[in-house]
Amino acid sequence: MADTPMPSTPTKAIVFARRTLSTLALWALVAGVFVSRGSVAYLALIGALTLIATVEYFRLLRSAGVTCFPRLGILLAAGYTGALSVSFLLGSPPTPDLDFVALFIAVAASFALQLRFPIRGPESLLAVASHVLGFLYIAFLFNFTTRLLFLVSGPDLRPGLVGEHGAFLLLWLLAVTKFTDIGAYLIGSLLGRHKMIPHVSPGKTWEGFGGALIFAQLAGCGLFAAFPNKFAILHSWPHVISLGFLLALLAVIGDLAESILKRALNAKDSGRMLPGIGGALDLIDSICFTAPALYFYLKWILLPAA
Repeated sequence: MADTPMPSTPTKAIVFARRTLSTLALWALVAGVFVSRGSVAYLALIGALTLIATVEYFRLLRSAGVTCFPRLGILLAAGYTGALSVSFLLGSPPTPDLDFVALFIAVAASFALQLRFPIRGPESLLAVASHVLGFLYIAFLFNFTTRLLFLVSGPDLRPGLVGEHGAFLLLWLLAVTKFTDIGAYLIGSLLGRHKMIPHVSPGKTWEGFGGALIFAQLAGCGLFAAFPNKFAILHSWPHVISLGFLLALLAVIGDLAESILKRALNAKDSGRMLPGIGGALDLIDSICFTAPALYFYLKWILLPAA
């Protein structure tokens, strides 16, 4: 019997081509949503990515043999995302009580479900912890993109539409975050020599990190220079540059955070939805860290000074 040939590993050129095509397709989708200015379109995209990433997260846990509660996790992510979206659509921003209730349910319900199983040492606590982490890491953090959309309203805001300020703010966040990823990938692939954190992500290099910081500034400063009126909420160049460095650093940490998750669970990608990129969680991992940072920077520093 002939030996079955081993599947060949894609070359760097093929991976780059796939990643480029997936990136272009994603930006086309984002551009379509951006042009529509429809609240439902924005919230549907955020909600879909939240749920798909949550499904991928629990699939990774189960594949690694970790006891978890995927139905509860997916239901909680859907309920939280839906409640947040409806609140903004009705023109009444949610109070912190929504977050507290969701977190209470995540903890209490996972302990309640764990009562069905015998105690197996730390594994029983791991089941509860992994469930709570899944909610906080994905549904809670990623939905700061929704909060950013409606953080600032302008005179053009009408029911069913996202205000111009919120739309451009989200666009700026995505551009800085994703250009960070692109810069790290391009410069790291071309010039990377010195490993950054090989025990977490062998492919990450200090040269790539430098590229991430540079590309983040190119995106953030470039957009601010091209559309100063659209990004007036960012106030001035010092804030734009500071935010560029802050978001770039957090984007890298967010990417490495998912690397910790995948390495701990012995997985290469969270899914196969996007050739060259992976799954939805691979797509939003950096945004889960940059969106909250931008939200709090605006709310605590820039908006009070306006």
